[in-house]
Amino acid sequence: YHAQPSQGTEQEKMDYALNNKRRVIRLVLQWAALYGDLLQEDEAAMAFLEEFYVSVSDDTRMIAALKEQLPELEKTVKQVSEEPKAPQKKHKVLLQLFNTSDDRAQKRQPIRGSDEVLFKVYCVDQTYTTIRVPVSSSVKEVISAVADKLGSGEGLIIVKMSSGG
Repeated sequence: YHAQPSQGTEQEKMDYALNNKRRVIRLVLQWAALYGDLLQEDEAAMAFLEEFYVSVSDDTRMIAALKEQLPELEKTVKQVSEEPKAPQKKHKVLLQLFNTSDDRAQKRQPIRGSDEVLFKVYCVDQTYTTIRVPVSSSVKEVISAVADKLGSGEGLIIVKMSSGG
């Protein structure tokens, strides 16, 4: 951020410093925009953002051209630091289509909307349960069935995992 060229006129050195500072500010803004929700959980990242903002604020006193990026940086730092923490009671659930050996032994037939599929529902506490839902079920209906089975629908998330191995 504070890289200075060793050669050139004072104006060239100031232009070089200004361009470097602007690039770094844009990079930090993009980083915070992409990873804001993850950054709020990282104390070092939050400390860096706040320290960076203070440093840029100080630099605007000497380099007036940086003032145009300061409001956006301030807004980004406030958004990241004020985002609500993820609720601790959130259920992260993984649904996996469960095939039994009996199903594989049956001869192949077209799938009908009334057919049912069996899902394994994995929870973050390393437990799982199974649910049976019609093939034609919507995501909302699957989540509702899981909520009924688990006794709570708060913060349920459907995640699809696949593996080539």
